[in-house]
Amino acid sequence: MNTPPEFALALPDLARWRAGNTGVDGVWRFESGQAGPRVAITALIHGNEVCGAWAASELLAWLHDGVSLLRGELTVALCNLQAFDRFDPQQADASRFVEEDLNRQWSVERLASGSTVERRRAAELLPWLQDADALVDLHSMHEQGSALLMAGPLARNTEFARELGIGGHVVVDAGHADGTRLRDFGRFGDPEGSARSLLIECGYHGDPASRRVAHDAVYRLLTSTGLVSPSSLPAGWRLDQARAKWALVVTDAVVAQSMSFRFARCFEDLECLPTRGTVIAHDQGEAIVTPYDSCVLVMPSLRQLRPGVTVVRFARRKELR
Repeated sequence: MNTPPEFALALPDLARWRAGNTGVDGVWRFESGQAGPRVAITALIHGNEVCGAWAASELLAWLHDGVSLLRGELTVALCNLQAFDRFDPQQADASRFVEEDLNRQWSVERLASGSTVERRRAAELLPWLQDADALVDLHSMHEQGSALLMAGPLARNTEFARELGIGGHVVVDAGHADGTRLRDFGRFGDPEGSARSLLIECGYHGDPASRRVAHDAVYRLLTSTGLVSPSSLPAGWRLDQARAKWALVVTDAVVAQSMSFRFARCFEDLECLPTRGTVIAHDQGEAIVTPYDSCVLVMPSLRQLRPGVTVVRFARRKELR
């Protein structure tokens, strides 16, 4: 995990889509004039996660070429364009954000502070996203791995993932210690609410296959909500694969306490360690061990190592029915 894989996914040309049609850069809204759900698709929350930018820009091209919504309302947002503008394939992680992670700024206090580029951008985006009935937030991962449907702790979002039928694993998690994600903010995180949200890790940042996963997610979201007829979208966007069969229920998030955190060896994403007490890492001289038998390691990575950052999650596997 010390040497980044090759970044083989080309960058999309976003010039045509930067201005938006809402008065906010990168934010587009389309209304059908018919009753229906309000749906939002977000991409580039992190400037180096370009698979979502490909899917969003190609969707915008189809909408401008005459595809009409059958009902409801659609918002498409290219979120951290300033970070994207810094992209260098030789240092892909450096363009994740400008000052701080945009996907940790979704709290009332941080949104109100306006103290960084990302907090100001989140406040700009919020009015166009907060009223969505369904949100799909397209991301990619630091390491190679299969798609992860990050559903959060609410059962309705796990059901949303199953309803969409996307392949991969559903991850039931509580988020990060260093800030709230968009997926969990406001209506999306209200236990008594009905708005549904899903963060999709489409694969490794630089893997061209991540673009195909993002296409599939967009196709399934728009057709399952009835906003668009399946026949009006490119058939090639839909991947022919079985929907997620397993949920990974996160029980613990391992947060780095220091820059000395090191894994005991190179672990693969979703690797299952059979024996409780297996040493997986050391931090400040302390051993980090698995808390139970058959412990699944979710997204182990040191790419963004610093104190307070989640470096791996422990999870139990549960069959979805």
